[in-house]
Amino acid sequence: MAATATAPLWTALENLPRPALTELFADPGRLDRYAAVLDLPGGPIRFDWSKTHLSADVEAVLGQIADAVDLAGSRDALFAGALINNTEGRAATHMAERGAGNPAAAEEAERFHERMQALVEAIHEGLLGEVKSLIHIGIGGSALGPALAIDALAREDARVAVHVVSNVDAAALAAATAQCDPATTLIAVASKTFTTTETLMNAVSALDWLREGGVEDPFGRVVALTAAPDKAVAWGVDETRVLPFAETVGGRYSLWSSIGFPIALALGWEGFAAFLAGAAAIDRHFLEAAPSDNVVIRAAFADLYYTQARHCGSRAVFAYDERLRLLPSYLQQLEMESNGKRVLADGTPLSRPSAPVTWGGVGTDAQHAVFQLLHQGTHLIPVDFLAVSVPGHDFDPAHHRILLANCFAQGAALMAGKAGGDDMARDYPGDRPSVTILCDELGAATLGSLIAFHEHRTFVSAMMLGINPFDQFGVELGKAIAKSIEAGDAQFDPSTTALLAAAGIDG
Repeated sequence: MAATATAPLWTALENLPRPALTELFADPGRLDRYAAVLDLPGGPIRFDWSKTHLSADVEAVLGQIADAVDLAGSRDALFAGALINNTEGRAATHMAERGAGNPAAAEEAERFHERMQALVEAIHEGLLGEVKSLIHIGIGGSALGPALAIDALAREDARVAVHVVSNVDAAALAAATAQCDPATTLIAVASKTFTTTETLMNAVSALDWLREGGVEDPFGRVVALTAAPDKAVAWGVDETRVLPFAETVGGRYSLWSSIGFPIALALGWEGFAAFLAGAAAIDRHFLEAAPSDNVVIRAAFADLYYTQARHCGSRAVFAYDERLRLLPSYLQQLEMESNGKRVLADGTPLSRPSAPVTWGGVGTDAQHAVFQLLHQGTHLIPVDFLAVSVPGHDFDPAHHRILLANCFAQGAALMAGKAGGDDMARDYPGDRPSVTILCDELGAATLGSLIAFHEHRTFVSAMMLGINPFDQFGVELGKAIAKSIEAGDAQFDPSTTALLAAAGIDG
């Protein structure tokens, strides 16, 4: 539907009354209505939107917008494998990687997974020699997902130690190689197109490191993870160690594919299968649950209310569990590259705000760094708190009690505030929204569920606004200019020219 057709509804959303959160809690049924528990493969996850300004009136208008844009039809088209990524003429089949959606895509994904499983198990059985370490080289979606999963799930008892390298700054590669022995290290090169400049440069340097470390056949230690297997083979990787995935799997949605190879290598195939199962459970929920019970749709409704009606320019995510410290960075890419657009899917201008700036941090560290602004600053910033009931350590349980107490206290304080009396410096205005997501335990299945939840949440927001969340042309211009600098064949503005000269780079 054209954006002009939904414009009156967005205006109606902006003009709704704005009762304070404390007023909304006058409804004794509010908690039951806005808190939900999903029983998932990794254990229950509790979602609590009661401390947001969602109400029956707000959801009614957002529901009308969802109907007007045929959100249900877009969801069905996504799962059916329709060419929903219209600007690139592709489907978006990351759900097929966990067995959902288009049957043909799911069958292909299963074949690719079987190939990956065979290689993972061969490595674990010692058929490639002793392997103690893997250096996983990628960038963007080829690195952020594996890094998050490895950090969250494989801190102890990893079958193989995994080091993720993304930055073209060789200091990152140096830090990884310093922890590895070339004789017992594999290199994974993760690139959807197998043309990514930063990744291939790091890969060449990693091969040099293997060679200098006495490895006679460095390419024999390389595994390629790509949607362009022919290019990987042409680059020098043996076909038996090329793990393909479908071109219709977007980079930032690709950790379910062979990009998840390091996850499987660290956890074992059983762990990776649980990761997929957790995500598949959210796929089923999103596809089958009624809108009023659908946690994905409700999350997107809250996001849209704050960006569109309250004009909030950012959303904060705080993980009250050290194992989830990389989740805010992962969500930055997922949400900002997907929905940070200025045109609709048909190419016409977007007249409304698109994605907010997603940012965040970790638990009590963030409290002592940025919460001053959240509580007393002039910006209204919706907050997501993520916590886990069972700790990831065996130290004194008091650590975890204090951690969770801080998490829940922050949400309560943001909502209630506190009057400062004559001392306005100590005045907390309150009425500041937050969502709490509480997991029972953090295992592979739970992490899979959390990530899939955020994927679909991002998709719903995009469909409600009428944009395509699956392309990312915004990253291309700067990369093209960087290549022209390297080639020395471009003219620039005086500032850029002076910077190149000051740094000793020929422009």
